[in-house]
Amino acid sequence: VQAKIQSFVEGAPDGVHMICCSQGGLVCRGILENYPLNIRALVSLSSPHAGQYGDTQYLKYLFPNYTKEHLYLVFYTDVGQDVSVGGYWNDPYHQDLYNRYGKFLSVLNNGSNPVFKSNFLKLQRLVLVGGPDDGVITPWQSSQFGFYDANSEIISPMSSQDYYIQDLFGLRTLDTSGRITFYTVPGIQHLEWARNQDVFNNYIEPWLD
Repeated sequence: VQAKIQSFVEGAPDGVHMICCSQGGLVCRGILENYPLNIRALVSLSSPHAGQYGDTQYLKYLFPNYTKEHLYLVFYTDVGQDVSVGGYWNDPYHQDLYNRYGKFLSVLNNGSNPVFKSNFLKLQRLVLVGGPDDGVITPWQSSQFGFYDANSEIISPMSSQDYYIQDLFGLRTLDTSGRITFYTVPGIQHLEWARNQDVFNNYIEPWLD
């Protein structure tokens, strides 16, 4: 994978753009934090950068006998971490298990690998697009690195999160250097972000210079 990505980026000496939606935004972060790439802009459309904690129709279909309060029993296991949403399930009432078992999002956000930070800070522009009518990403503020406080469902913004305050993977540095742009867009449901023409015209195309 690294060789293919590196070859693609090297073919664009002026840098490349990454446009990523939903879980794809986490995949894009995993790529740019692992590899030293010349990324001009990462445009993230409703991606759960701080995690997911909510009952959605998708989860009810997959786990009809579980509610969000009990899904930690599934996701915070070695097997559960191999389920896609398990890799970014962030239960505010079980933070010890989230950090103990997490193989993906908790690792990206906890600053344990200094390479992640140095690579993340090579990013020239981070564009975070999300909105209150998404209906899937819960809380929707996760698309802009906000999330529930520990042991509660009170939502705090990005600037109040530990990974921002401690600058664990470079988010605060990116922000204070003016390289993060936020768009809060009402009226867009989750499956519409990647196919809504107004979203493309107003929040994606301007960054594809």
